Amino acid sequence: MKTQVQKAGLISGIGILIMVLTVPIAEFVIFPQLIDYENAEITFNHISKNRSLFTTGIFLHLITLICDVVVTWSLYIFLRPVHQDFALLTAFFRMVFAMLTLAALLNLVSVLNLTQKADYLTAFDHGLYSEVLLQLKNFQLQWSFAFTFFGIYLLLLGILVYKADFIPRLFGILLIIAGLGYLLDTLRSFFFPTVSLGYIMVTFFGELVFMLWLLIKGWRVKVLED
Repeated sequence: MKTQVQKAGLISGIGILIMVLTVPIAEFVIFPQLIDYENAEITFNHISKNRSLFTTGIFLHLITLICDVVVTWSLYIFLRPVHQDFALLTAFFRMVFAMLTLAALLNLVSVLNLTQKADYLTAFDHGLYSEVLLQLKNFQLQWSFAFTFFGIYLLLLGILVYKADFIPRLFGILLIIAGLGYLLDTLRSFFFPTVSLGYIMVTFFGELVFMLWLLIKGWRVKVLED
């Protein structure tokens, strides 16, 4: 029978896997079809005519947010034997990230509400177009800001994983690198938006490698539980 720690490891791996599948579909498949950040009217019309597709993108983000909460809890259980207080602090930063993400998502819900008024628009009703585009930009900005806390979370998670005697230290190093990557990319977007750091995307794979380990071996680790 699996121990609580083993079950938590498996749940963590599954949760991260779901997030890996949901966010890219929303951000790289659905939203690019609907949003043109340079043209408010085109964006408004695309969303108005494809509301079900836009709603799908919102709910994919919502599924990701739910998984964030579940993974926060399960990784806390999984890494609690290493250092309970430090694991709790790590979980706190991910929960802050989740709460900020929820606040950002409310902008997309507002867009859904605003585009319901499409039937009542006149040819001169351009203010509503601008409002929709503003809400979309607010979502992107707030979501980007939230990744500051996610980067700190990955740094702390990497330290925990590195200290765990039941996890290869390599994964801790990869997670620390991933955390630094998220922090650098987020801070760049706010302080140096014209600087290109495309190569930094390579660092983000640390969490994916850790996810694979959780799915393959994480649920079979032997840990002395309190």
